[in-house]
Amino acid sequence: MNPLPSSVICAGCGFPAPADDPFPFRCPNAGRGNDMDHVMTVVLDAAHLRWPGGREPNPFVRYRTLFHSYHLAAAHGMSDAEYVGLVERLDRAIAAVDGHGFTETPYGRSEALSAGFAPGGGLWVKDETGNVSGSHKARHLMGLLLHLEVVERIGLVPVAGGPPDLAIASCGNAALAAAAVARAADRRLQVFIPTVADPKVVARLRRLEAELTICPREEGLPGDPTYRRLRQAVRQGALPFTCQGSDNGLTIEGGKTLGYEMVSVLAEERHLLDRVFVQVGGGALASAVIQAFQDAVRLGVLARLPRIHAVQTRAVQPLARAYDGVADRIVDRIVREHGRRPAPPDGARERADLILASAASPLVEEELRDAVTHRSEFMWPWEQEPRSVAGGIIDDETYDWAAVVRGMIMTGGYPVAVSEETLLEANGLARSATGINVDPTGSAGLAGLLELKRKQEVGAEERVAVLFTGVQR
Repeated sequence: MNPLPSSVICAGCGFPAPADDPFPFRCPNAGRGNDMDHVMTVVLDAAHLRWPGGREPNPFVRYRTLFHSYHLAAAHGMSDAEYVGLVERLDRAIAAVDGHGFTETPYGRSEALSAGFAPGGGLWVKDETGNVSGSHKARHLMGLLLHLEVVERIGLVPVAGGPPDLAIASCGNAALAAAAVARAADRRLQVFIPTVADPKVVARLRRLEAELTICPREEGLPGDPTYRRLRQAVRQGALPFTCQGSDNGLTIEGGKTLGYEMVSVLAEERHLLDRVFVQVGGGALASAVIQAFQDAVRLGVLARLPRIHAVQTRAVQPLARAYDGVADRIVDRIVREHGRRPAPPDGARERADLILASAASPLVEEELRDAVTHRSEFMWPWEQEPRSVAGGIIDDETYDWAAVVRGMIMTGGYPVAVSEETLLEANGLARSATGINVDPTGSAGLAGLLELKRKQEVGAEERVAVLFTGVQR
């Protein structure tokens, strides 16, 4: 088989998945007693790809030529028309289950939320609340479903006896998205949920015929009990149908369509963003947005990346803790190797600017690589049981932490931890100013912007984007 214009490679150890591997989800070197962060990542060969044009509303049709599943299908003889037909068939089935299929979601400047910005600046909002199942999560899982359908159709996996179970750990939007997508494809789904799951979510999951397992916390065992049960199910043969890149690296690919849509608008309007605020729980959304913008730069669509700000609640901020550990080590190296110049920075913005000025230096890459190979020094479960009004970003760990930390480091961004009061303030402002029925998790990126505006760290002339990612149920 000829080399594909995409490959799946572990961002930790560099393991390359064979081109015909039907399930390049989790690195085979993960869990072998080392302390490395293993995440399988789709890498595009920009020399053999170009940015998709046209105005096709379905993102899985419009951006198909950037998908690994498309490249794999083409290499095994599936025509473009057949692949598009597959997408459209699945989309119709999803619409029959959820009421509508996938289409480009709104993205534009909010006049109401741009108050205080200069005419050339302002706030752009990407509204995902009207997407399949009411959030961005279904994008991730549609990408996985397409891959599964392709590898079965081209004969890389047997279909006799039916497909294996799918499995996910989630307390809300991810589970709903997985259940809707799996039901449309007539695949059995195991869902592991916490005891505090919203009764409305549980009822909807039952209507979608998901197999539910309620997972209480166990005394003395840190971390998320639903995630432990997910890993057990995968060991027993289920496929990880998750939004955690560490368990299924291909989940990021479908999520990138959100960023691709933003990039397409930026390219059409011929402007760039200065900052993007992304709410972070497990980290897949932020990782997907970062990688989408990186793809656009490599393909020559954008001249540069915006600063990336990951937003977490102060009650649960494992990513901010990991970033601080990495950033402090980089600054220590810069100070040691430059003598007295420059002096150690005073705040988060100054530290980020200092690091960005040295981003091309080998020492920054060396420290990032060292962090990936010493995961436990930077990422471990939050010590207290997570609780927040933004329930969708209270993951005990940020599973895709390394990609998000790298994205912030290399763009001059930094994490923003916000109070519960600011989360509620941002949600009230988002709903009243835009009329969008977004929940506190989905508007948490706006909370991060409010926090930095109070600190006078965002200029009036800047172009800033936030993502409204979950509907209020």
